[in-house]
Amino acid sequence: MTVRELPVLDQPEVVACCAPLAAEVLTAPEADTLAKQFAALADPVRLRLVSLLATDEGGAVCACDLVEPVGRSQPTVSHHLKVLVDAGLVTSERRGRNVWYATVPAALEALRTALAAR
Repeated sequence: MTVRELPVLDQPEVVACCAPLAAEVLTAPEADTLAKQFAALADPVRLRLVSLLATDEGGAVCACDLVEPVGRSQPTVSHHLKVLVDAGLVTSERRGRNVWYATVPAALEALRTALAAR
C-alpha cells in the first residue's frame, strides 16, 4: 500500500529533516511576502508549473515547453508564470526569442519553513 492509498487520518507521522529557521512571530513585511507567495500557489495551474520547474533536471525550462504539460494556451501559461515571478517564487531569463524559467530555491524553502514553524 502506498502513502497515497492511506486515508487522511491514517497518514504516517512526518518527521521534519531540520528545525525551522525561525520560531518568532512574523513581522508585517514577512507576512505580506508569504501571503503573496501562498496566494500565487493557490491556483492549480501555477502549483503545477512550480512542480514542473522544481523537478526539471536542467534547472530551467523554456516557457514554450510548459504549455503542453499544463494543457493551457501560451498566453495563459505566460500569465501564470508572470504571477509566480512577481511573487518571487520563479525567476526568468530571456534567451533570444524565448523566456526560460526556474524556481527560486530560497523562496520555496522560506515557504517550507513557514509551514514547519510551530
